[in-house]
Amino acid sequence: MPVLTRLIPSPVVVDIRAGALDDLAMVLADQRISSSGKLAVAISGGSGAALRKRLAPALPGATWYEVGGGTLDDAIKLADAMKSGHYDAVVGLGGGKIIDCAKFAAARIGLPLVAVATNLSHDGLCSPVATLDNDAGRGSYGVPNPIAVVIDLDVIRQAPGRYVRSGIGDAISNISAVADWELANRVRGEDIDGLAAALARQAGEAVLRHPGNVDDDGFLQVLAEGLVLTGISMSVAGDSRPASGACHEINHAFDLLYPKRAAPHGEQCGLGAAFAMHLRGAREESALMVEALRRHDLPVLPGDIGFTEDEFVRAVEFAPQTRPGRFTILEHLALTTDQIRDAYADYAETVSR
Repeated sequence: MPVLTRLIPSPVVVDIRAGALDDLAMVLADQRISSSGKLAVAISGGSGAALRKRLAPALPGATWYEVGGGTLDDAIKLADAMKSGHYDAVVGLGGGKIIDCAKFAAARIGLPLVAVATNLSHDGLCSPVATLDNDAGRGSYGVPNPIAVVIDLDVIRQAPGRYVRSGIGDAISNISAVADWELANRVRGEDIDGLAAALARQAGEAVLRHPGNVDDDGFLQVLAEGLVLTGISMSVAGDSRPASGACHEINHAFDLLYPKRAAPHGEQCGLGAAFAMHLRGAREESALMVEALRRHDLPVLPGDIGFTEDEFVRAVEFAPQTRPGRFTILEHLALTTDQIRDAYADYAETVSR
């Protein structure tokens, strides 16, 4: 009888622990990612400078590239600067914008990427997607998975607390995204990859139900692992579907409608997920999300991040336009403006009890 299986695209190395950054050069050499030490390292102009000073003695063959921001132009410039260097790999060292630029640049010049995260703001650190600002707003670009992911919990603890907590909202939103995927299966017959759904859902549930907080290494470990597993779930699915539903449509709507006022990605996704679960009638699950978000000082109402009720209603109404072809609870219900307003009033009343 034939044995049927499949290969799962995933990093060769996932190193999540305190002090992991000190062993970066050894990990790269031992795993044959870069035995020569010829690396192109992308860093930010802020926190990256301090990390460069710390790491440069251990990476004498590295060339360091400062990335200006998180735009498509920045990523193209980075690729152009790196392409003549004959490197073994690209290292993205920083937050989400730096890693996304490094992902795109590495894909463009055909090199593997090592993602070294300095915060846990969202699940993009291990995903097959680079999210970059462009002339039309913001685009998602398919790229290979990182060949290695290194997360030093000592470095994470030094990151601004808001950008670590943001990752909690992004992880928890997986639960809503998978519920949307299952809805699309029931209503439209859309295929579900069971393994991808399981990885994403369990990553979200682990973060949702962990009793710790961002001051606790045990919780940071679970959060970091959850974000990595979420990225792998997207690779398994070949799509962002396991981690992106109505929650992310609402997030994208905030970004597009209010670009200068938008909150961190994970904050908006967590709020969107709690509201989406309320919309689908999963009141107990929505209440659990709200409880967890509040415990981690994350927003549960638009006012918590500076938006009015009218602005939130507008964002929810606009949200389906951000991902044409994606079917979520928003497309299923197809609520009018007044119906969204009524649903929000009910949600806000429930949250305020």
